[in-house]
Amino acid sequence: MAVAVVDVFSALANPVRRKLLEALQDGPRAAGDLAGEFALSRPAVSEHLAVLRNARLVREEPRGRHRYYHLEAAPLAEVGEWLHPFEHYWRARMGALRDLIDEENP
Repeated sequence: MAVAVVDVFSALANPVRRKLLEALQDGPRAAGDLAGEFALSRPAVSEHLAVLRNARLVREEPRGRHRYYHLEAAPLAEVGEWLHPFEHYWRARMGALRDLIDEENP
């Protein structure tokens, strides 16, 4: 049975999956170690990791009885490309906020 590839945006839609990616920023982590950071069952965390794996955002490395997950950030470039046209909007908003703060706190 073939596993369907999940698009990056669908994978990132869930806050648990975003937190898993954040947890992998500093390097590979064991699945059990990752599961310990959530108030979810291990099978639930495993399902989230499977979605991330199918979206090619993580890769799994078996080491003995353990599975280690590595961040694969390249697919996130698609998100960056999509967000780029909106960058000018946020820069303008942040500039306006900075000006307001400067006015209130000279």
